[in-house]
Amino acid sequence: MKQLFAAIAMFAALCVMADRVPPGSVDEIRARTQPYGELCKAGETCGQATVAQAGGAPRAGDTIYSQFCFACHATGVAGAPVLGNAGEWAPRLAKGDDVIWVSVTKGLNAMPAMGTCMNCSDEELKAAVAYMSK
Repeated sequence: MKQLFAAIAMFAALCVMADRVPPGSVDEIRARTQPYGELCKAGETCGQATVAQAGGAPRAGDTIYSQFCFACHATGVAGAPVLGNAGEWAPRLAKGDDVIWVSVTKGLNAMPAMGTCMNCSDEELKAAVAYMSK
């Protein structure tokens, strides 16, 4: 008897849900629910996918700073050298451009790689460092 009630409940539920199926043929439903695109990993080619290119000139160092760097470099969070503080920047700059570049691109201590600006060009990142350290 218990199984009969379960079967009746399932049948009733299916009847109620039957009107909730989107209209259209199976092919029309499949066409509407196709994935929007595909995910390409760095170094892989995905069909005819191309990397989106930003138009125009590179962003200035102060623009990059204002969007990505200020949260830590304005106040020195977690030991970050403060904007324009020559005393804090001098020991870092003394290590040379190559060491600074590794820190910028790979991250250092609490600073994430590229300072969270994953769409910054090398030129933009270097401009940001120059702006902050002057």
